[in-house]
Amino acid sequence: MKITHIKPLLAIAGLLFASAIVHTNAYAQQKNDPKFNKMMQDSFRAQGIAGLDRIDQDETQKFCSDPVFANSKKAEPMREQIQKLNMATIKQPSDGKYIGDWKNGEKIAQSGRGATWSDKADTVIGGGCYNCHQIDPKEISYGTIGPSLTGYGKLRGYSNEVVTYTWNRINNAKAYNACSNMPRIGHFKLLNEQQIQDVMALLLDPESPVNK
Repeated sequence: MKITHIKPLLAIAGLLFASAIVHTNAYAQQKNDPKFNKMMQDSFRAQGIAGLDRIDQDETQKFCSDPVFANSKKAEPMREQIQKLNMATIKQPSDGKYIGDWKNGEKIAQSGRGATWSDKADTVIGGGCYNCHQIDPKEISYGTIGPSLTGYGKLRGYSNEVVTYTWNRINNAKAYNACSNMPRIGHFKLLNEQQIQDVMALLLDPESPVNK
């Protein structure tokens, strides 16, 4: 590529990014519409620990609310920016340990409790991983929204790169895919650090049933 082509390409990229911002601002404008706000308020109610603040969207959620646009070529610059913003929210383990107890991790992965209106504020939140993934190869009933996790570590190995990637993905999958279906588990504090370490062990401990 000739050096003279760089400026026009940068200009085009800038226009695409600006177009993406204008498009996603349409949602913000809609939220400022009194009729839209009333519809949202009338459609939900606060109950138990679930407050109306849950319907407030951050930039990632606003972007992904229009999947046609979010997956378009025009949205690519903003999609990449959103992934960078989400990556920046991920904190590595405070004690430097990525791997916990796989037995506890299995319990967490199979638990769907917590964070609903019927739970108490001190209810221990589970991972609910079974809703989207096959975890143990012996399972015959499991979700298929996400890929099977059987043989996760056995297939990928146990390198530092795999460990870090897995930690990041559990914490905030949108750092890799802006509109991933996977919940931002660490970002929204759905699991605490120790729980994430235990789920990491479920996936990466050679003794875990996942890797047998």
